[in-house]
Amino acid sequence: MWRLLRYDLPLHFVLRLTNWLPDNVKFIRLRGRLARPFFKSCGKRLGLGRNITFYNPSNIEIGDDVYIAYGCWFNGSGGIKIDSEVLFGPYGVIVTSNHTLSDKSYRFGVPVKAPISIGKGAWIAAHVTILAGTKIGEGALIAANSVVSKEVDDLTIMGGVPAKKIK
Repeated sequence: MWRLLRYDLPLHFVLRLTNWLPDNVKFIRLRGRLARPFFKSCGKRLGLGRNITFYNPSNIEIGDDVYIAYGCWFNGSGGIKIDSEVLFGPYGVIVTSNHTLSDKSYRFGVPVKAPISIGKGAWIAAHVTILAGTKIGEGALIAANSVVSKEVDDLTIMGGVPAKKIK
């Protein structure tokens, strides 16, 4: 209950209250400034586009100069660590838990959680899905519409479903 009152509800309220503002530099920075106190930790100059969803922000750590574009969805239940200077394109999905099968159904299976780590200067392009347990290295680029489910080395370009090394 404490987590809901301290992190989840205030962040939801701030994002809901500012969603009607346009996505320009001034309001992206304002949204980030207002949201900063509701994460586990958050550096300076966070930029947030509109219609972003954060579940369990008390488990999300964000570095300096991070930009998260329109429509991204973060499930922080297993822990998310985003280093400085990371860019997220629109409609990204970052999910730290997976469903498990129980009695021939995934609906009531116990979720398996694993942390996600994204290194300094990485660029996560539009419509990328990052799955539980993934570690993305510094300066890595994840191409649009990719699904990342394994470790990505520093300065690597990955793309596809599942994501494979391009360069």
